[in-house]
Amino acid sequence: MPQHGNDAGRSQPKAHSGQVPRRTSWGTISREVIIQAATAAIVSGRSQDLSIRRLAAELGVAPMSLYRHIRSKDDLLDEVVDGLLAEAWRPTASPSDWQAWLMEAAEQFRQFLVFQPPALHVYLSHPVTSPAALARMDAAIEVLRQAGADEPAARSAYGVLHIYTIGFAALEAKRAEWVLPEGNDLPVTRLLAAYTSTDQFMAGLRYLLDGIAATALATRGHRAHRRS
Repeated sequence: MPQHGNDAGRSQPKAHSGQVPRRTSWGTISREVIIQAATAAIVSGRSQDLSIRRLAAELGVAPMSLYRHIRSKDDLLDEVVDGLLAEAWRPTASPSDWQAWLMEAAEQFRQFLVFQPPALHVYLSHPVTSPAALARMDAAIEVLRQAGADEPAARSAYGVLHIYTIGFAALEAKRAEWVLPEGNDLPVTRLLAAYTSTDQFMAGLRYLLDGIAATALATRGHRAHRRS
């Protein structure tokens, strides 16, 4: 049976609740209506076909009407991704269990990027400073600070976890359709294919969190030594 680089049969994150808006009367289009229509298209799996022209046709207006409310398709995607992220990033683990919280946050973010291609496109294109992205970052940094990291160390640790997750998701998404070729069923091929599995992602997170924990302990010990 063909083997894929990713885990098979994983359940996807819950879909956004956005509904496709009714066709809008000429001259009554708004930024919110455009974002709602784009969100509905993306969560229904039509992101590959999303364009300003197609979106305008769905809304019953001329393409130039959309440009009165959005700067570009990338501007629109930034807004859509922020709305989707706002619904997807909050862990259920207690912040007091900082490793569990960070692992859940990273896994949620990985799934979000893999199963929402426009989100991965946005995060690979530029630093994302939308409200939901900043709320996620601030919450993670606060959890790291409560674990004993000072402000610079907490920000640095967050950066490592953030970039690791984006990079892993990018490789995983790129290999999503890869199938093991016939005649190449070598142990090393299977080993390398497994590196884009959920288990490997979590193993990498544990390595990172162990390093962060060791750094936090060393920092606390240094502070105690200075006070003594």
